[in-house]
Amino acid sequence: MSSGTHDAYDAQDAFRGDHVGDHSALRALATEAVHAGREDLPALGLHAPPLDLSTTYPSHDSRGEAARIDAFAADGAELMGPPVYGRLGNPTVARFETALARLEGTESAVAFASGMAALSAVLLMRNALGLRHVVAVRPLYGCSDHLLTAGLLGSEVTWTDPAGISEALRPDTGLVMVESPANPTLAEIDLRAVAHACGSVPLLADNTFATPVLQRPAEQGARLVLHSATKYLGGHGDVMGGVVACDEELARRLRQVRFATGGVLHPLAGYLLLRGLSTLPVRVRAASSTAAELARRLAADPRVARVHYPRIGGAMVAFEVYGDPHAVIAGVRLITPAVSLGSVDSLIQHPASISHRIVDATDRRGAGVSDRLLRLSVGLEDVEDLWADLEGALGAERSGGDRRREEVAGR
Repeated sequence: MSSGTHDAYDAQDAFRGDHVGDHSALRALATEAVHAGREDLPALGLHAPPLDLSTTYPSHDSRGEAARIDAFAADGAELMGPPVYGRLGNPTVARFETALARLEGTESAVAFASGMAALSAVLLMRNALGLRHVVAVRPLYGCSDHLLTAGLLGSEVTWTDPAGISEALRPDTGLVMVESPANPTLAEIDLRAVAHACGSVPLLADNTFATPVLQRPAEQGARLVLHSATKYLGGHGDVMGGVVACDEELARRLRQVRFATGGVLHPLAGYLLLRGLSTLPVRVRAASSTAAELARRLAADPRVARVHYPRIGGAMVAFEVYGDPHAVIAGVRLITPAVSLGSVDSLIQHPASISHRIVDATDRRGAGVSDRLLRLSVGLEDVEDLWADLEGALGAERSGGDRRREEVAGR
């Protein structure tokens, strides 16, 4: 078991973002989470951000509209002036994009209908330049793995470990993709070293598990930072979305792909995600504290073979049981047995059956996703209540423990 510390996320209090508007002081992460994307509200006479559900917008200046659309088609820059059409952009979604870019420390962010839509847009953007080859490190989220392996978007993937990245690069390599902490094993990668190995090839880091509260991959050399916004950014299990934080050059190409393919984020989702960001630091820190304690108790439990918990901390815990993992799933009563993560309530799932079922079994196991592995997303419940629920679910495994320990040891 690797142990995370409170220092990992408390240190983020020292973060200071860029100057914003007319603000003279640099702002802490917690402050940015509450105020980024909302700076214009006082001038509008508003306290809460407005929700704009319009799909289209009136204009009597058709020549001017044509010129703006031509400009977007040429370079993908954000439209100046009033909106034109929902697929080109939405004011509510733009607020979320501004806020997320501020939190990740990037120039821009481009939001999509889901995390997979966001990843698809990145692949299409690179494919359009003739750069179809991707170098990737396992494990990744199961559907990300499948999208790359199946070549559904015309990409070709070379799987390697971090040390082999530079040797795996080819003239047509358009992207290097990693996830740290990884889904579901919580394996961590030295992002700075990986970015150096990439050379001029853009590094895409999936930061869904860590969030900008725990790490900011752009500061370590990643040019693209991917989030399944469905998870911690939304934080309440009621919104689906994806977002890529990046420099403006890449953002312009991503906006063009989004416009052409239609993978836009719905305005209501943008509204909920912006609201979710305001409590992100508080939620991540509280859930991380509970997760660290649960990881400690699981590591000491004789029914648990192995516990995975990141050095940087976080609200995710993975653990392997000696007995039947399906019995644990069936036995929880407070924790919700469901796919996904990052909600205010705790969720548990069996990756080999659900999130990583689509990955070839040999590849899955080779990446450390064993058939006895369970993934726990820790929410905001009291730690004693969560532990009591886990105790009860693990209780069915008390008998035969010695035999099961021998089975695991011999794997």
